[in-house]
Amino acid sequence: MSSSWRGRLLLLFLLAWIAGFCIYFFWPETVVRHPPGILVAEEPVQRPTTATGWESRGYHFTPLAEFEATALILHLKRYHSGRESDLSPVDLALGWGPMSDQSIIDRLEISQSRRWYEYKAKVLPLPHKVISSSSSNMHMIPADTDVEDLLDGLHQGDLIWFSGYLVEIKASDGWRWRSSLSRTDEGNGACELVWVKRMKREE
Repeated sequence: MSSSWRGRLLLLFLLAWIAGFCIYFFWPETVVRHPPGILVAEEPVQRPTTATGWESRGYHFTPLAEFEATALILHLKRYHSGRESDLSPVDLALGWGPMSDQSIIDRLEISQSRRWYEYKAKVLPLPHKVISSSSSNMHMIPADTDVEDLLDGLHQGDLIWFSGYLVEIKASDGWRWRSSLSRTDEGNGACELVWVKRMKREE
């Protein structure tokens, strides 16, 4: 093979790699829409647990509470770098009650970054406290490959059910990551850290 052909093949490979990179990171996410009205009437359920801790991926997990929720995905953010992304590759901003109503969601600009969930609007369609208590940013930790595959296929607007544990994670070097245990707190530490044992997409 001549050097000119090798150069062309290398160029084609490079262009294909760039195209794949752009599609993966910049292709617009699919967004599922719903008719107006509350889709999820019930709040997430949190129960005390007697479960014992376990070791996984070089970390110690302590279950803080049993956790179960049906919720609407308001936004999702995938993470590919940092220690936390090895455990929780995706954050889901989830809504229930009035924050599962498409007519309310459409009046908000929702985003996620740096493991935070934010919303804004020229005029909020609901009081801040109602929005805060009807939605949350949750760090999702798949317990197995089935949950991991399902998380990989989720889209904004999907209605999901999941159950597992709110957890605290500790590493041998002193690093620590702990879940919130309240749906009404705000600021640093207000997100739920969920070990997801079961999950399904609702119809």
